[in-house]
Amino acid sequence: MAFMTIRTFATTLLGATAFALSLPAAHAQEQQPSALGRAWNDTRSATTNAWDKTKDGTVKAWDKTKSGTEKAWDKTKSGTEKTWDKTRDGADNAWDKTKAGSEKAWDKTKSGTEKTWDKTRDGADNAWDKTKAGSEKAWDKTKSGTEKTWDKTRDGADNAWDKTKAGSEKAWDKTKSGTEKTWDKTRDGADNAWDKTKAGSEKAWDKTKSGTEKAWDKTKSGTRDAVDSTKNWTKRAGQKVGKWGQDAGKDIHDTFTGDSSK
Repeated sequence: MAFMTIRTFATTLLGATAFALSLPAAHAQEQQPSALGRAWNDTRSATTNAWDKTKDGTVKAWDKTKSGTEKAWDKTKSGTEKTWDKTRDGADNAWDKTKAGSEKAWDKTKSGTEKTWDKTRDGADNAWDKTKAGSEKAWDKTKSGTEKTWDKTRDGADNAWDKTKAGSEKAWDKTKSGTEKTWDKTRDGADNAWDKTKAGSEKAWDKTKSGTEKAWDKTKSGTRDAVDSTKNWTKRAGQKVGKWGQDAGKDIHDTFTGDSSK
């Protein structure tokens, strides 16, 4: 209906436009018969009535549209509010359920965690107690074994040391005895060697001394003979020199005197 009203309004508006465009011509023909004036009046009156109807219809249509829009908006708003209320209520309910479920789940988780932690802690304590007890037993066994091992090692070390000490003493006794025997032999050999050396030295010294004495006697005898010979030679030489001097003097005298008689 509103579409038809708009169509009628558009048609009327086109007719009014055409009429307005024809006014100059109508004004030029004012002198024509009054029938045309009556037609114009009729047309104008019909146009005015049509416009009034169109305007009234438009206003009514707008009022209805506005009223319908307001009602539709009211319904929409009301529906939206109801939907929002339902959504909010549903969200609240869902949140309450979620929160309640989360709290229950958290309580269960917390409870389970606490139980698990208690079990874990208890298990850890038990395991630690067993480990500690085992460690103490193992330590006792280790300590006991270590002490036994140490006793065995110490006893073995003492025995080994006693054997070593005894062997060392025996070896030392043998070494000392052998050293003493060796020293006695060395000393005896040294004494014998020294006696032989001393006897040989004494014999050699006697020979040297005897030879030296004999050589000295020969030297002394030779020296005396040389002295005697030198002394005799001096006398002989003096005699010969004296005789030669006498002969030479005589020869010189005879030469100067001319006496050659002997």
